[in-house]
Amino acid sequence: MTVTDVDLPQWDVTALHPSLESRSFHDALERCAADVDRLVAMFDEHGIRAVEPRPATTDDGAAADLVIAAFNRVAADHDLLRVYVYATVATDSRDAPAQSLLGEITTIGARLRPLMARLADWVSALGAAELGAVSTEAREHAGPLSRFAARAAHQMSEAEEHLYAELATTGSSAWSRLQGDVTSQLTATVALPDGPATMPMPAVRGLATSGDAAVRRAAYDAELAAWPQIATPVAAALNAIKGEANALNRRRHWDTPLDASLFANSVDRATFEAMQSAVVASLADFRAWMRIKARLHGHDAAFGLPWWDLVAPLPRAHSEVTWDDGLGIVRDAFVGYSPGLGGLVDRARTERWIDAASRPGKDGGGFCMPFLDDRSLVLLNWSGSADAVQTAAHELGHAYHNTTLAGRTYLQRRLPMALAETASIFCETLVVDAGLARATGDERLALLDVDLQGATQIVVDIHSRFLFETELFARRARSTLGPGELCEMMNEAQAAAYGDGIDQTTAHPYMWLLKPHYYGAHFYNWPYTYGLLFGLGLFARYRDDPERFRGGYDTLLSRAGMDTAEQLGDAFGLDVTDEAFWTASLDVVRSRIADYGDLAEPHLT
Repeated sequence: MTVTDVDLPQWDVTALHPSLESRSFHDALERCAADVDRLVAMFDEHGIRAVEPRPATTDDGAAADLVIAAFNRVAADHDLLRVYVYATVATDSRDAPAQSLLGEITTIGARLRPLMARLADWVSALGAAELGAVSTEAREHAGPLSRFAARAAHQMSEAEEHLYAELATTGSSAWSRLQGDVTSQLTATVALPDGPATMPMPAVRGLATSGDAAVRRAAYDAELAAWPQIATPVAAALNAIKGEANALNRRRHWDTPLDASLFANSVDRATFEAMQSAVVASLADFRAWMRIKARLHGHDAAFGLPWWDLVAPLPRAHSEVTWDDGLGIVRDAFVGYSPGLGGLVDRARTERWIDAASRPGKDGGGFCMPFLDDRSLVLLNWSGSADAVQTAAHELGHAYHNTTLAGRTYLQRRLPMALAETASIFCETLVVDAGLARATGDERLALLDVDLQGATQIVVDIHSRFLFETELFARRARSTLGPGELCEMMNEAQAAAYGDGIDQTTAHPYMWLLKPHYYGAHFYNWPYTYGLLFGLGLFARYRDDPERFRGGYDTLLSRAGMDTAEQLGDAFGLDVTDEAFWTASLDVVRSRIADYGDLAEPHLT
C-alpha cells in the first residue's frame, strides 16, 4: 500500500464560516473593509503620523490607548479572514473564486501597512518609554513600540509608504502568488520501475525519500526536466520581487538588504556574524558525513553524494510509516516533555487542524498558520518517510507556539522569523532525542541518518541559499537575470556550501525556482539556521533542569514577538552574541556525525 491509498486528513475551517459563499463570510469581509476605513479615520482624527518631537501628554496617552487597541482588533480580524481564504488557495490554487477573494483581502490589508508606518513615526517623535508612562496600551506594548520607534529611521514619507503599500498588491505580492500558483500546478512524468506516472510536483519531490534508488533517480530526472517549463515566468517573478526590494531598501536607507532582514528578525549584526562564523567552521564536518552516506549507498566517496540521495533512507532501512504510526511517534515524544504538548497532537487530530495529502494544485512542503482562538492550520505533504515524521513534529511545534501566543495582541504576537522557529525546532529535537534514547545498532544509525539529513538541510543548504540570495541582490541591482544565470548562481552557491560532500555534477540548479522563501520575504533562509541552533541550545538547558525549563518555556515563547533575540537568549542564560554558543550547538551535531560514522563502519568494509 502507498501513502496515496491512505485516507489522509484534510483540515476543516468551517468553525469560522461554513464556506466562502456563506453570508457570514461576506458579512465579515464587508465589516473588515469598513473597520479599516474607520481605523484610518481614527488615525487621522488623533494625528497619528510624523510630528515634531515633543513630550508625551495625557491626551497622547488617551489617543495611544484608543488607536493601539483598535489597530490590534482590526488587524487580527483581517488576518483571520486572510488565513481562512488562504486555507483554500494553499490546498487548491486552481480555485479561481478563492484566488479572487484572496486578492480582495490583500488589497484591504494593504491599507493597514501604512498605518503601522504612521504609528512608528508618531512613537518615534514622542518616545516609546515616554508614551508608556501615560498610556496603558503603550506600556503593555513596550517591546513592539520600541521596535517601531527604531523603524521610523528607515521609512519613507507617509505618502510614499501609502503608495508602496498599494503598489505592492500588484507588484511583489502578485509575483509571489504567481510563483506559488505555477509551481503548485506543475506536474511531471516519472519513469518509475513499474511504468511512467504523471503526478504533482510536491509528490515527485516526495519520492526523494523513497527506499528504491531507481525511484529517487527517476524523480530527480523528472524534476530537472519539468522545472524549465516554468523557468521564464518564475525568473520574471524573482527579478520583480528582488528589484522592488532593492529600490525599497535604498529609499528606506538600509545599507544592505541583510541589514533590513536582521532588523526585521530582531537580531543584532554581532549575533548573526557569530552564528555565521560557527556555521562556516562546521561545513567540513557535514561534508565528511555526506561522504560516509555516499559510501553506504554504494557511491565513490571521492565524488561525493549524488543530489538524489541527499535525503534517501539508508539501504535496507526503509519502511513506510503510516500516518497513524507517524503521528503516534510525534505524540509519544511530545508526551515525554509534558501532557499538554502531547494533548496538542490529539487536538490537532480531532479538531482537524491538519491537511496532509499531496494533490494537484496544493502548495508543496509544509507550514503552520494560526487560525481561530488558539487553533492552527497545519499543511503537510505526507510521504510516509521518517523525514515526514520530523516535518509533522516541526509544524506541530509551530502550532504549540501559537497556543502560547493566543492571549497576546496582534502587535505582541508578530513573530520575527528567526524566533518563530524556536518551538518547531525544539519539538523536532524532542522526537529525535526520544528515538535515539531507545535505539541501538542499525536502528540508531537510521534515526541518526534522518536527523543529520535535516541538520544538513538547515545548516549547509540554507547556507547555500544565503550565498545565492546575497549574490542575487547584488546582481539584480545592476540588471535583470535570466533563468540560465540564476541556475549558474545556484550551482556556484551549492559548490561553496556543499563542497566535496556532494557530486557537483548532480547539483540542483533550480532550487531558486521551487523554494517559496525567495518570493515571500527576503533572506528568509538564515533564520532557519538560527532556529535550529538556538533550539539545540534551549534543549541543552531543558536536559540540565527539566522542571525549571518547563516553568519558563511557555513564557519565553509567548514573548517572542515582544523581545529581541538577545533578550530571549538572556532569559535562559544563553549569550547568542558569543560564537562559542553557536559552536556548542553545532558540537551536538558533530557528536551525532561521529556516532553515525562509528555505526556505519561495519557496513563500509
